[in-house]
Amino acid sequence: MGVLTSGCRLGDPNAEPKYNPSTGLPKNCRAIVQANIDGYRSGEFTADGVMGSLERNCGANGYAWGHQ
Repeated sequence: MGVLTSGCRLGDPNAEPKYNPSTGLPKNCRAIVQANIDGYRSGEFTADGVMGSLERNCGANGYAWGHQ
């Protein structure tokens, strides 16, 4: 009989946002997505800029997939 846990995401590199301790920049997709949303809402980023960042970092071959 297995143990059932609610809301547990063991091994999920995007379960929590991760940031580079030296620069404060986002390191994983969860943090990158939120930074892009915040930047778009504040007017700092355009929609095209946000989409480019998401594709580059979190797309199919994105840099941030699997980084912890």
